Amino acid sequence: MAGTADKIASDLADKTVAIMEKTGEDRLHYEVAKVLGASSQTLEEAYLTEVRVRMAGKAATQFLKDKLKDMAEQAKASKPAGQ
Repeated sequence: MAGTADKIASDLADKTVAIMEKTGEDRLHYEVAKVLGASSQTLEEAYLTEVRVRMAGKAATQFLKDKLKDMAEQAKASKPAGQ
């Protein structure tokens, strides 16, 4: 049962996050969770975990991109003129 719930939760999370990115509707995952929770608390919890993991991963990836960009800008700014 857990394998089935995890697979469904993962698939739904992928679809939800994709829609959220396209539409900017940042609360959509709560609406989907409410629908799931009406029938299966287990699936609702697995789904919310999958969504949180994806959102956290995206935030961390963006943080690292920004950090690298800042480091490159600082290195460029600290070079002596003419180099």
